[in-house]
Amino acid sequence: MSANLYTIELEGLEFRAFHGCYELERQTGSHFEVSLRITTELGTVAEEDDVTKAVNYLTVYEVVREQMRRTQHTIERVAQNIIDALRSRFPQICDLECRVTKLAPPLGGKVAKVSVTLRMQNSECRIQN
Repeated sequence: MSANLYTIELEGLEFRAFHGCYELERQTGSHFEVSLRITTELGTVAEEDDVTKAVNYLTVYEVVREQMRRTQHTIERVAQNIIDALRSRFPQICDLECRVTKLAPPLGGKVAKVSVTLRMQNSECRIQN
């Protein structure tokens, strides 16, 4: 059986958070940006026009905001926390890519941003090519 899939993208979610390797970063905070690309099974979302069956992007934003409040040493851990929380909330997600960006990181020179991207694929999802 073929599954119809759709993709939701949330780009440029901005937060002030206290992630970082150094104590000063965790005390003063930095500006971060999160972008997500979520592929999920369509199911009957469009047919029934029912947001309760969708990966609701308002809820996605709230989950990300909650995870950004949890101070971590690395942005890799932040991205993993976001992925874990979203997969727990929306088990129908087939593919999830999360990019966490620290803006103007304190690296001793002018650097606009540094990002990490983590990707999770659900092997149980019925993705058809």
